[in-house]
Amino acid sequence: MVSRRSVLGGALAATTLPFLGPGAPLAGSAHAAEPTTPHGSGLAESRVPRAFSTPMPVPTVLRPASTSGDQDFYEVTLRKATAGILPGAATDVLTYDGHFPGPVIHARTGRKVVVLQHNGLDMPVAVHLHGGNVSPESDGNPMDVFDPGTSRTYVYANRQPHASLWFHDHAHHMESEHVYRGLSGNYLLTDDIEQGLPLPKGSYDVPITIRDARFDEDNRLVYSTADRNRTTILANGAVTPYFEVAARKYRFRLLNSANLRFFSLSLSDGTPLTQIASDGGLLERPVSVPVLPLSPGERADVVVDFSRYPVGTQLVLNNSGPGSIGQVGKVLRFDVVRTAEDPSSVPAVLRALPAAADLPATVVTREITLGMDEDGRPEPRGFINGQVYDPERIDTTVALGSSEIWTVTNTNRRVPHNLHLHLVQFRVLERDGVPVGPAEAGLKDTVRVMAGSTVKLHVTFGGYRGDYVYHCHMLDHSSMGMMATFRVR
Repeated sequence: MVSRRSVLGGALAATTLPFLGPGAPLAGSAHAAEPTTPHGSGLAESRVPRAFSTPMPVPTVLRPASTSGDQDFYEVTLRKATAGILPGAATDVLTYDGHFPGPVIHARTGRKVVVLQHNGLDMPVAVHLHGGNVSPESDGNPMDVFDPGTSRTYVYANRQPHASLWFHDHAHHMESEHVYRGLSGNYLLTDDIEQGLPLPKGSYDVPITIRDARFDEDNRLVYSTADRNRTTILANGAVTPYFEVAARKYRFRLLNSANLRFFSLSLSDGTPLTQIASDGGLLERPVSVPVLPLSPGERADVVVDFSRYPVGTQLVLNNSGPGSIGQVGKVLRFDVVRTAEDPSSVPAVLRALPAAADLPATVVTREITLGMDEDGRPEPRGFINGQVYDPERIDTTVALGSSEIWTVTNTNRRVPHNLHLHLVQFRVLERDGVPVGPAEAGLKDTVRVMAGSTVKLHVTFGGYRGDYVYHCHMLDHSSMGMMATFRVR
């Protein structure tokens, strides 16, 4: 199997213990280097823009190149571009059609989306629809890449219910760096159930992708595996921006697209966020959450009602996740600038979901372990059930339409992980033997697994036969080998 060193020509970082998730070492640990500047960015302090000095962009919505019957056709080119992330400077990024932040595709259940992707880069790529129930040839398997100068057609039947999905590169050994440099976008799937609710819509329904980054003195994004100096926080590609809002309700579709960093989000005045959805769409009921945790790849839709604040109010979305508050504690600021009519509301019941006791009967129980080297070796490896990813090996075979219980344990002492399954949405039943709360009881495709902890999942393998992967979505970890293949037969 080709190694990351031979593909990218760069060495893996010496540390295996990034501090970006709960339970990992604190700053100053012997296992991790100190940040290079007060901002941890590698830039001179004067180059880092002042917090809340730039507006937050709203991602561009892609328009179909053509429509016919029940199908929308898109044509997209993956290419290099530059983005004005830092004041007065251009930063090289990788993009879908030149968009940074990545674009949005709107889709509807029952209406097919076909995307012809042209590879205008100098590296092979694979486009994965994260959270999508799609056929194996359109899943973006890490080894199913297409080369520079070639194209690949991806077909999304959209047979699943509404969900805030996203798409990103998944070429093995390169996925981590490619996503870090910009290859991700939103795929917002809706249906009649969601559209029939009086939730905020249109310009009051805003995708917000959050992540971290590090820049050098020449304004370039710096990439190295397990880099704990990524402490410049971006929201929709802007450094700690502001976003002007009206005094009314907004729906924010939050996505953590970072490689490693866990976020814990809250409003600066202590008002709880109203969470209405997780990875796989609406929760059964809205949940009031004082702090919203998001690990890499996870999504959560929240509603914030700004009508409780007078015009002129400035409200910060804070991050209390791992790291120095002075470096990573602020994500963006909401500025209430006007009044507005508001016909929207958040219903007490959002959708019907079966209770845990009413889920389909399971036929198999599996034990899954996640782990990685944490002894400081220069090229750490990631493992699932003690094995490094081998694309020639089928690790798990499941029956189409069957339901299983997966008990997933993080065997590391300090390093957090999470688990993402392709093809399916699952239900999280327990954490360390305790039933999960309502914010985590909806449909999920990515789940946090803290060091030494265990989660229990109910998984139904519906949709398609074929080979798919499951892996840690801390992408630096999956590129180290923390990935496995399951076959649906």
